[in-house]
Amino acid sequence: MNKLILAGAALASLSIPALGADMRVKGPPPVPLFTWTSCFLGMHAGGGWAQKDVTDPVQLVQDAFEGGPVTTGVTTASISPSGGVVGGQFGCDYQFAPNWVIGVEGAASGADIKSNTLVVLPLGDPGDSALVTARTDFLASVTGRLGYAVDRWLFYVRGGAAWAGDKFTVTGAFLGTGFGFEGLDTRPGWTVGAGVEWAFSGSWSARLEYDYYGLGTRTILMTDTLNALSGFVDVKQNVQTVKVGVNFHVWGEP
Repeated sequence: MNKLILAGAALASLSIPALGADMRVKGPPPVPLFTWTSCFLGMHAGGGWAQKDVTDPVQLVQDAFEGGPVTTGVTTASISPSGGVVGGQFGCDYQFAPNWVIGVEGAASGADIKSNTLVVLPLGDPGDSALVTARTDFLASVTGRLGYAVDRWLFYVRGGAAWAGDKFTVTGAFLGTGFGFEGLDTRPGWTVGAGVEWAFSGSWSARLEYDYYGLGTRTILMTDTLNALSGFVDVKQNVQTVKVGVNFHVWGEP
């Protein structure tokens, strides 16, 4: 009997350290890897600049007042507006293989990108001129994006369809009569861009992005309601923006 008791005690003494060793090996479960797979909603702000070539505001004014084609040559007013943009974006991303990210995004910005230039009216009285003003009021886009993730950093490019809303005015005096031509334009185009995004806290991320908007050339109807006159100008333009923004990832898995 004594031998059985001694054997049991020895076995117990061997089991207790082994059990303790097992408990020491088992630690907390590993932290799951961050993924950019999510849908998001956010806002942005920044600045923009543009190049707008308006052809031909001189012919618009002189031919409208004279009632026929009296202007010779072509005048192009080159305007370089700049200003601020603010807006929002939403979209979804999917991470795969294992660091690549694909997604789709819709964005819209209110803008105050504007400037003007003065052109001389050679058939008018000495000093007659027209002030040509161009302003972009909004920018919108629907794009796909492709990125490469380094943990909580995402480096990406994007591209797709774009739209811009613009207002053009030509104001001044011709042969002693004041005029004010105005034209509105909402035009489609395309956009490409690149950026970097950082998931800094929980489901929140911050981004810095550059975008180029190619908007081509369109003919704009210009109307002077005061003098019941109208005519056309051609406008070729592009817009560039730099924006900072924040996103909340609704289905993110930090």
